[in-house]
Amino acid sequence: MLDAVDRLILTELQEDARLSYNELSRRVNLSAPAVADRVRRLQEGGVITGYHAHVDPAAAGLPVTALVRMACFGPGCLLRDASAPDLPEILQLHRVTGDDCCVLLISVASMAHFEQVIDRLAEHGRPSSTMVLSSPHPWRPLRL
Repeated sequence: MLDAVDRLILTELQEDARLSYNELSRRVNLSAPAVADRVRRLQEGGVITGYHAHVDPAAAGLPVTALVRMACFGPGCLLRDASAPDLPEILQLHRVTGDDCCVLLISVASMAHFEQVIDRLAEHGRPSSTMVLSSPHPWRPLRL
């Protein structure tokens, strides 16, 4: 169970994961060793799953972004393909309820590249895509 200090640590780390333990301890009013212990416990408990930089796909040369819904099932389902998460174009893969089995967030360099990805996905079922025109709110930290 998370307490108020854990929540404050998570809030601070979501805003800037590069904070030193000294700075983080100052912000949450604990000693640096106590903060380090709490962060380690949050990591071991699976609450903190990693640290990363947020990258704008378009600025990184991948201006075409789409949400792709997959209608597939059985042994050929995309979710049963262990290599699917290794496709570099797939940024996110979510198993969902309803008529589709999963939803993917994909970023690619061009429409021709997108067509190639769709062709590969079609081996698993029926893809249906929605192009992302803009992302006015692409990510936000969890409010705990």
